Amino acid sequence: MQHHLPEFLGLGTQKGGTTTLQRLLEQHPQVYLPLSKELQYFTLHYSQGEAWYRQQFKAAAPEQSSGEITPYYLFHPMAPQRIKALLPAVKLIVLLRDPVERTLSQLAHSRRLGLEPLELEQALAAEPMRLRGAEVALASPDGRHKSHQEHSYVARSRYEKQLHEYLKYFPAEQLFIRRSEDLFNQPKRVWQELLRFLNLDDMPLPVEGRQAHVDSGELQQLPAHSLRSLKQHLRQQLSTTYEVLEQQHGLRWSEPSVLSEMKE
Repeated sequence: MQHHLPEFLGLGTQKGGTTTLQRLLEQHPQVYLPLSKELQYFTLHYSQGEAWYRQQFKAAAPEQSSGEITPYYLFHPMAPQRIKALLPAVKLIVLLRDPVERTLSQLAHSRRLGLEPLELEQALAAEPMRLRGAEVALASPDGRHKSHQEHSYVARSRYEKQLHEYLKYFPAEQLFIRRSEDLFNQPKRVWQELLRFLNLDDMPLPVEGRQAHVDSGELQQLPAHSLRSLKQHLRQQLSTTYEVLEQQHGLRWSEPSVLSEMKE
């Protein structure tokens, strides 16, 4: 017996609300999500094969819509074509956080976990060199690249490039693209829009039951003027991202960002 494959995927972005998305969707009776978030099949475990992936959904009831949420899918260069090959009709959920805030959040997160030995400015300066050769390494089914996962601060925030890759393989109507900030500021509206997108029965917004994850501890150690300068520099560096997301997808982030703290 073959277990059915997922009907929707949460693509990301990292530090953009995917944990909250998981905790909301898993409370809907028509949804099945694996117990473990981030299956990483189309990124880190592709060599395991389709049978392994199907096995992750064996507990789903026949009437449930299966899905999984792995933030690395949005950024991994091979994920779009791998997903298209196996799941051509899949619905794709994309939550995008203010690019500058997301960059700094990931940097603080890496520092907190001991994944980043460099100071903030040094880490940002080292990123291009660290990411050299990543796409070649990741092209193989079992390919991995440590810095592509752990030190890709600015690159992960270049949403226009990532969305462009997905839109090569999927029509726009298969993508549900929203600002992460709206999930937290207008959760009822976004929840209803998401239910319609996934063709799920209406239900009230679940009580998510999780306090905002403060990810700015490392940044709070910086003098205010240094943090402002760093944000301004990143805003300029990511100016194309802001412009394209507003022009092509109707997503706009004012300056400064409406949120300085965000759930994962």
